[in-house]
Amino acid sequence: MSDEIDAPPAELPQSEPVAPTGVSRRGLLGLVGAGAAGLAVGGAAGAGIAVAAQASTTPSGTSSTTYPFFGEHQAGITTPVQEHLHFASYDMMSRTTREDLISLLQDWSYAASRMTQGLDVSATGAVGGPMESPPDDTGEAVGLAASGLTITFGFGPTLFDNAGQDRFGLAGQRPPELEPLPAFLGDALDPAQSGGDLCIQACADDPQVAVHAIRNLSRIAFGRAKIRWSQLGFGRTSKTTAAQTTPRNLFGFKDGTANILADDSAALAADVWIAQDQPGWMAGGSYLVARKIAMIIESWDRVRLSEQQRIIGRDKAEGAPLSGGDEFTAPDFEATGANGKPLIDQRSHVRLAHPDLNDGVRILRRGYNFVDGNNDLGRLSAGLFFVSFQRSPAQFVTLQRALSTDAMNEYIRHVGSGIWLVPAGATTGSYVGAALFA
Repeated sequence: MSDEIDAPPAELPQSEPVAPTGVSRRGLLGLVGAGAAGLAVGGAAGAGIAVAAQASTTPSGTSSTTYPFFGEHQAGITTPVQEHLHFASYDMMSRTTREDLISLLQDWSYAASRMTQGLDVSATGAVGGPMESPPDDTGEAVGLAASGLTITFGFGPTLFDNAGQDRFGLAGQRPPELEPLPAFLGDALDPAQSGGDLCIQACADDPQVAVHAIRNLSRIAFGRAKIRWSQLGFGRTSKTTAAQTTPRNLFGFKDGTANILADDSAALAADVWIAQDQPGWMAGGSYLVARKIAMIIESWDRVRLSEQQRIIGRDKAEGAPLSGGDEFTAPDFEATGANGKPLIDQRSHVRLAHPDLNDGVRILRRGYNFVDGNNDLGRLSAGLFFVSFQRSPAQFVTLQRALSTDAMNEYIRHVGSGIWLVPAGATTGSYVGAALFA
């Protein structure tokens, strides 16, 4: 990343970072208060953010894909899933004000608009500022390509109402559906790995670029918000474009075969994007659900192959449903074997999660594998960091309840959880969530 842009011109392409004329990174100053009332989120110019990309050249001469920060929808939802994740949940500090929250979102948006283009968080960056002051950028991404970095912001239920306290004057604009997720059978949630006022999802094809993004956004938040919990992820467990191959999870099975894809506009409108008839600040956004799912790796590794396939409902080699065909063949839940029993077990994961058996409910998945070392018993602390986007939290709740009898539950534990509303994308020169404060 570099600090080559000093003062951006008045008009730049939608994918370029830009601050309002005469405004610094520190708060996108001039947009607070009355100025913010005139801002609108989600312009038509960013409609292609899901798949639009361009080349970016770094000081080292390497090239990489960049995705626009500004646009109709936030990047990091339908964007082709990258290989690495750094997810962080934040709580606003005590005694912070509405103005503090606005300035934080402005600062974060400006820094994100630069980092996603392969730039330092400000013009002075890691080495261009005064020698006797801390640098504006931590510097570990200097010389690295943008690596397809996307940064996605979300607002949690407690941002609007925290134990009956309306800290930021937002309680009246809280969507009725933005509630903490209900308890599910088998939950073993750790409060220290759950919830949060705000969340940031940073995805990139270079893990250091993703970590750099969260590190700098956390530094910028100092005094206003602090990390509640975070999670590193690697090896995507889904795909969002037909060109991507179906990845495997840590159980060794292909995952996300039937995921919603970026070019399926009908499915996105029906299942992912919040409808335009919702309050303006919500329209074009989505609900993000994150679940940290610990896998009991050692137990699974001792299960015979035929039993593993029965539990999942798919062939481990090719990912085909056990009813026959290839990976993309629709499962036939009525097909039976020579013994008269269904070829796809009634408690298999594939059957219980399938839209045909859940009133057509679908979600867009963007999960990642994780390994957090080992526990005190010498076992791998590993699993799936599940992330999904949906038009309504009810979609996730429906599917999770359907999985209450999943045979795979013997080998997993849900240990972390959270839900956030991801606002629509920001218009050029504005910031994520601006319409909420209009």
